[in-house]
Amino acid sequence: MIAEQPIDLISYYNNNLDAATQLQLYKRMLLPRMIEEKMLILLRQGRISKWFSGIGQEAISVGVTMAMRDEEYILPMHRNLGVFTTRDIPLWKLFAQWQGKEEGFTKGRDRSFHFGTQEYKLVGMISHLGPQLGVADGIALANKLKNNGLATAVFTGEGGTSEGDFHEALNVASVWQLPVLFCIENNGYGLSTPTSEQYNCKDLADRAAGYGMKSQIVDGNNIIEVYNTVSRILNDMREHPEPVLLEFKTFRRRGHEEASGTKYVPDELMNFWADRDPILRYEQYLLNQGILNQDTIRSLQEEYKTAIEEGLDTAFAKAKPSPSTSQELADVFSQHHHASVPASPSTKNIRLVDAVKDGLDVAMKKFDDLVIMGQDIADYGGVFKITEGFTEKYGKERVRNTPICESAIVEAGMGLSIAGMKAVVEMQFADFVSSGFNPIVNYLAKSHYRWAQKADVVIRMPCGAGVGAGPFHSQSNESWFHTIPGLKIVYPSTPADAKGLLISAIEDPNPVMFFEHKALYRSVYGDVPDDYYNIELGKASLVKEGNELSIVTYGAAVHWAIEAVEELSLKADVLDLRTIVPLDEEAIKESVLKTGKVLVLTEDNLTGSVASEIAAKIGEQWFEHLDAPVKRLGSIDTPIPFEKGLEDNYLPKNRLREALEELRDY
Repeated sequence: MIAEQPIDLISYYNNNLDAATQLQLYKRMLLPRMIEEKMLILLRQGRISKWFSGIGQEAISVGVTMAMRDEEYILPMHRNLGVFTTRDIPLWKLFAQWQGKEEGFTKGRDRSFHFGTQEYKLVGMISHLGPQLGVADGIALANKLKNNGLATAVFTGEGGTSEGDFHEALNVASVWQLPVLFCIENNGYGLSTPTSEQYNCKDLADRAAGYGMKSQIVDGNNIIEVYNTVSRILNDMREHPEPVLLEFKTFRRRGHEEASGTKYVPDELMNFWADRDPILRYEQYLLNQGILNQDTIRSLQEEYKTAIEEGLDTAFAKAKPSPSTSQELADVFSQHHHASVPASPSTKNIRLVDAVKDGLDVAMKKFDDLVIMGQDIADYGGVFKITEGFTEKYGKERVRNTPICESAIVEAGMGLSIAGMKAVVEMQFADFVSSGFNPIVNYLAKSHYRWAQKADVVIRMPCGAGVGAGPFHSQSNESWFHTIPGLKIVYPSTPADAKGLLISAIEDPNPVMFFEHKALYRSVYGDVPDDYYNIELGKASLVKEGNELSIVTYGAAVHWAIEAVEELSLKADVLDLRTIVPLDEEAIKESVLKTGKVLVLTEDNLTGSVASEIAAKIGEQWFEHLDAPVKRLGSIDTPIPFEKGLEDNYLPKNRLREALEELRDY
């Protein structure tokens, strides 16, 4: 470990750190380096399957983590082993995680550093890189709202700064003046792509100016510079919340992962950075200062070698997961016991849009940790005026206008949840959710399954056709999310259901996609109980009864079904699902067994729709009870047109009566 030729040691002097702190910085870097060297041996032996090396970058992970308080969240990447070891996670637990053992942080469900732990206030990355930046914004927002004087640090590589999430997260953090430290490890290559082919500015730190943020370039291989710079910035940030961007200049001296190799790196560049090894260089300085000696080095190496071997022995002895389908399914969602709150006998006849407003209002009163976020929702009240007047009641801290950046705001909602708060995110139109699709399906949906972290986020989705809004403001896109385990999907059709189900969605600690049909907002009235009440998710409503046939549907199609049944004088069950996930299979089964004929109706395009899945389930499970093939009816497989005649032709409403007559007469 001892460098023969000291290089650039002058930068370590006059650092105002006591000898104990300087020695601790060395110890904290030495341990992850020795672990990595052992992992490379195990990889060659075939005892582990993959490794992402951070050799040469230890000063960044250690320096940042030592400058943070234990109660402050850090969101690291897969080359930040020093973050985890500096937070003193037991080595056997880390090793068990990497080996996919049952007692790892993810029970074998995810690998390497793709995990989080509330105990150590660490939130690991997902492979899509960018979302964790917006999650850091959400955690920092929670800190600011709680006024607890805490900061948050999040890591990314220079490659990740090209993703839209990076820019969205910086913009949100700056606009909201959040206490978050954005740490870019500029290590020269994104897999094999050099920085010259990734961005065309001189320094990534320069990007901060465009967002009105402070930034600084730091020698990422100088532990003293990293520690002192980050300490100073964090101390100021805790007193005066604002985001700061740090660009750490360093180098990745191993492959993206070991199988990638480093043949694409010129030898002279590799040698240049080898001479600037953060541990060897610092070690020589400490020797020169008399803070460290040969005996101490040997003693530390023996101590860490023993700890690593003992940790590996323990981890290798741990059991692998025992596959259990029931347990796997049980862990997709955070367990939630529905505590029924009965409706008040006092009611008022209001529109569906007013019921949604009431639901949000009473939830904001009940949950003082609930934050609503969305475009134009504050003083303007949202494009549908649902949150009009909320800023006067709850303030702009809890009713937050957002920039047009769906990904970062969904991610911020996730960060609020990690920090123990609740979030409602309004998509201005459900169609725009595609701009926030990644964090919904890859972060919110998978968090509980991966590391038992709830995603207490409701995403409101004004949706649906029939209002002449064309292809980008009219989609009923629930099927986009129906295939993703971990998301609950709610789709009310009446004002009373809209309020009660929205309250339940907010109570639920799981991510909920809450669909609100725009055509029903001001056209459908109903008696809605006053005050606070809830309706259990996963319970369908039989809104009409008969024995000739069953119509299984939801949303605006419920009203189409009732109208068609009455016009045709059919004796039919009309089953309003209300929630698509969880699905009330018992209610479907009861109706199917009673009538023997089923039409599954949806507003969505028929191909790949929720209706198709429900029809398949009916045919598979209750085929012997059917008197006719299960019939599906949905919109035609085109984008939604604007002109009324074309839109009417697109929707299934005008084909519904014919379909019902065919099914009745089969």
